[in-house]
Amino acid sequence: MSMLSRLSPDVRQYLLITGNYWAFTLTDGALRMLVVLHFHSLGYSPLQVALLFLFYEIFGVVTNLIGGWLGARIGLNRTMNIGLAMQVVALSMLVVPAAWLTVPWVMSAQALSGMAKDLNKMSAKSSIKLLVPGDRQGTLFRWVAALTGSKNALKGIGFFLGGALLTAVGFTQAVAIMAGALLLVWLASMVLLKRDLGKAQAKPKFREILSKSRAINLLSAARLFLFGARDVWFVVALPVFLSTTLGWDFWRIGGFMAAWIIGYGIVQSLAPYFTGRRKGTPPDGRVACLWAMGLTAIPAAMALLLARGQDAQTVLVAGLVAFGVLFAINSSLHSYLIVSYASEDGVSLDVGFYYMANALGRLIGTVLSGWVFQAAGIGACLAISAAFVAAAALISLALPRHKTIASAT
Repeated sequence: MSMLSRLSPDVRQYLLITGNYWAFTLTDGALRMLVVLHFHSLGYSPLQVALLFLFYEIFGVVTNLIGGWLGARIGLNRTMNIGLAMQVVALSMLVVPAAWLTVPWVMSAQALSGMAKDLNKMSAKSSIKLLVPGDRQGTLFRWVAALTGSKNALKGIGFFLGGALLTAVGFTQAVAIMAGALLLVWLASMVLLKRDLGKAQAKPKFREILSKSRAINLLSAARLFLFGARDVWFVVALPVFLSTTLGWDFWRIGGFMAAWIIGYGIVQSLAPYFTGRRKGTPPDGRVACLWAMGLTAIPAAMALLLARGQDAQTVLVAGLVAFGVLFAINSSLHSYLIVSYASEDGVSLDVGFYYMANALGRLIGTVLSGWVFQAAGIGACLAISAAFVAAAALISLALPRHKTIASAT
């Protein structure tokens, strides 16, 4: 605590926000893996498993719109703490006898968790805009990349944690452990997080939740297709395929997907080194388009190789590594661009709208992941993924180009 107090106020707040985001992400990743593996082991079909996440994604769409407006009115510290508290409640709803875990009950808990996740994420990403001066775009990119990358590395650990806890202590006890740990984080955050961070000077009206910025609307549309492209094969189709077709156990599935997410997070953190920082040029819409075009080839090639009868395990493992590297850079670029494009006063309005599109993409991808996999297999999921990334690349062609800005340290 004494070391924390010696840091500058902005760095201290950044570390507190990042710590909150990390703790939340661990429980979010673990809960997703617990739900997928536990309910699939109970005999749920891939589509039924996907539907358990339907409210999670639907309420994420709504929450990002309303949450951005709420953050501008009451402050981002409050919306972040509300998100933490809601996740504790959502986890507690699953600490019930097995007979109570009906589809409507689990979907309701997932709805609350989806709302909590997007309040937490919107608050964390918006806060960084307010902690970095507007003329230090290089610093902004590095801070956003570090937050996003570390969060996804922790989400990967959460995947592994979910699979490990399910094997070691069972579903109910695993969820109870996570709820207790997050409750302690929430109590600490209530005391330490700066008051009124991100509150707009002028109270925004509710009708202002929809973005009027062409750049943000375009980036939001590209984000929708980008994350739909990931989730259409990663969320349900991949873990179920690994379990049913390749015969992997829970430990192996959780460990593999955890390693992928951790590596993905590390690459996200390093994205500034791949996308122009050495030239002193923050990335712009042209850079986002080029990286999306490169990503399109990966799921397309995987689908083609599977259709030709190549070894599925080799194709999926190697393809997932390549997809993860390029997807991480694309995601990090988008995360920087939205914070860069957003208006400083009421930043959460723009960020909330953008992450609404992100949640909508995840919703579409999640539903398609279960439905298309059940109907046509993982190859079809990969083909749709390629089409979605291509759409993101085409939309990115219209994004603004920045002037060269010296990267600040």
